[in-house]
Amino acid sequence: MGRIAVLLFLLLAPAGRSLATDDISTSGADPQISIHEGFVDERTCASCHADQAAAFSKSHHAKAMALADDETVRGDFNNTRFDHDGVVTTFTRRDGRFFVGTEGADGGQAEFEIKYTFAYEPLQQYLVDIGGGRLQALDIAWDTVRRQWFWLGNGTPAKPESTYHWTGPFYRWNRTCIDCHSTDPKAKFQPQTNEYRSTYVATSIGCQSCHGPGAKHVASAQSANASSLVKPDTDLPKVDAGICFACHARRTKLLDGYQPGKPFLDYFSPDLLRQDLYFPDGQILDEVFEYGSFQQSKMARAGVTCLDCHRPHDAGLKVEGNALCTQCHTETKPERFVRQDPSGLFDTPGHTRHQAGSTGAQCANCHMPERTYMKVDPRRDHSFVIPRPDLSATLGTPNACTTCHVGRTDDWAAETMDGWYGKQWRKRPSIAHAFAGAANGDQAAVAALRALVSDQSQAGIVRGSAIAALSGIDGGDFTADIRTAAADADPLARLGAAEAAGNIPPERRLEAVGDQARAVRVAAANALASIPPDLFGNQRGNFETAVADLRAYVETNADVAETQSNYGVFLFARQRTAEAEAAFRRAIFLDPTLEAMRINLAEFYRATGRNDLSEQTYAEAIGMAPERADLRYGHALSLVRKQALTEAITELQEAVRLDPQNSRYKTTFAVALDSAGRTEEALDKLDGWAAGADADILGLALQYSLKLRRVPEALKYAEDLARLRPEDQQLSGLIGQLKQEINGK
Repeated sequence: MGRIAVLLFLLLAPAGRSLATDDISTSGADPQISIHEGFVDERTCASCHADQAAAFSKSHHAKAMALADDETVRGDFNNTRFDHDGVVTTFTRRDGRFFVGTEGADGGQAEFEIKYTFAYEPLQQYLVDIGGGRLQALDIAWDTVRRQWFWLGNGTPAKPESTYHWTGPFYRWNRTCIDCHSTDPKAKFQPQTNEYRSTYVATSIGCQSCHGPGAKHVASAQSANASSLVKPDTDLPKVDAGICFACHARRTKLLDGYQPGKPFLDYFSPDLLRQDLYFPDGQILDEVFEYGSFQQSKMARAGVTCLDCHRPHDAGLKVEGNALCTQCHTETKPERFVRQDPSGLFDTPGHTRHQAGSTGAQCANCHMPERTYMKVDPRRDHSFVIPRPDLSATLGTPNACTTCHVGRTDDWAAETMDGWYGKQWRKRPSIAHAFAGAANGDQAAVAALRALVSDQSQAGIVRGSAIAALSGIDGGDFTADIRTAAADADPLARLGAAEAAGNIPPERRLEAVGDQARAVRVAAANALASIPPDLFGNQRGNFETAVADLRAYVETNADVAETQSNYGVFLFARQRTAEAEAAFRRAIFLDPTLEAMRINLAEFYRATGRNDLSEQTYAEAIGMAPERADLRYGHALSLVRKQALTEAITELQEAVRLDPQNSRYKTTFAVALDSAGRTEEALDKLDGWAAGADADILGLALQYSLKLRRVPEALKYAEDLARLRPEDQQLSGLIGQLKQEINGK
């Protein structure tokens, strides 16, 4: 969804106004405004804090969402037309109202009124009411810099009525966007009707978004105004970085109602450094915002906060250029930093190796490289990396040198740095090799990841991510490592341990429960789902607390299909079969076209012995996504269980066609052909796949060639397999026998 600007805090002050109660509508034009319990009308704040309100009004936060009118709409609605991939969209205005004509949920052309603007720059989106209280964000946005319309999607446009069509759940404001563009937003999802009655205190971000509900503050101010002898009490919690990260993080919401001063990890579970979100060295890859990056940095560990760099109300930088960094990175160590020493001469050509004042001499350009999201929105990496073109050359990580010097190679950049600093910089410790190896399932990464788990000089998010990655590598017992991480002082390390616990034998997982942070408890509840009740012992109470937290999370996300389906997996593991089936079906009701929801239901039916229903569910999913290989494969296995081998072979052939690199699909296809008495055909297929193949394909080819008594071919496969398994003595013996048989003839 449209991105609000950089971090913001507001000062809130008293005003002479009576307090409103929960759900009493204000007289404003926005029908969704409702003054929730403990809050006040946002206009109350400005009556005393005019300077702060004036500064705030210039920020992107103040314009995060607004009623669509002549002042707020920035896009061109003067009878303009936008075409992409056969979808025609028109933008018009009539009588001060704004309309879009485009493909509706049923696939036909329809006209919708723009109700709200969403975000301000560098792009602005628009919200449409499609009924049932559902506000949908158009997937066509206005580029405020180039002043043109553009499509936010990638690849082929999503089909009408599907998850990623603009009318689907992904673009639903009430579900995906609501938390971060308004003041105290409440989705108020109605599970029985799949509708919303959403409200908020203010249409856009306001004072109480950052300072919390202001009713007590106003009451204190009124008391102070009534008597000069009464010293006013702010009655507001101290604002900390958590209120920024509540929106500027890639996270899962655990509970509604987060306010400043409350523990961040009691309301949100942040994503760790997964390979689909971050590069191996921790740099931003997917749209992860700032939290995960900043948590990796030395700045975060030194106590630096958002407000050290960003002004509290207009959200701009406190100082422009390198002076922002030299607030702390001075020639003399600042008194503030007791354990860290950020001192030194950095804003000089001796350090930057670029001419003073040039683009290359700017600290942020080297240590906070940009990456563009939503096609037009460049955002800086907040992990404050040191450029490593040597890692770029071997691991594909980005670096600021070649990002700026377009056309130059990573090797050129690395050799240039050798000339500046010698080659010692290449030996600087990095997390990149460990995480890159884990992503590839490399056993050599095990020692490196283990070292990260126990290295207290690393950030907590790195330690937590390391144990989560380590547990995903096959062939090792990582129980002791998980135990180490579970006892870590940093809750992010413990979160990684709880997530990792799901990858070890159930009886060894119990030490992951009983944490102070709700995010860790929820992860632990999922990991411990399959443990028999009699194994919990004195941990039973801790587990029940974690399960209660999990249920609260599921209720908070009652409109999210993925959450309900995952809860079904938990319930099934607890042998609560009827409830599990209801959760799986609930997920499909919420999002009928999300194939993964039907896969979970189909596998549930398989596990409970209802093969007909399993096959039927897979068939329904394929009807929605016929080009998904995993659906074809799952359907094939369900057909095998129904003893419909001919139909299963057809589906396996499709799975291989759709994903020709998947060796499991290939070997299963070959086994099915053999089971149908078509062993020669199976061997011919395997022979075509054998060049550069893995051991499974070669092993099966060897088995079938022996079965068919095609000895020369068997010898070839055996020798190829022996090159992959040089220590296999049984294989060596077979090769000798095959050679004897050939020579004997």
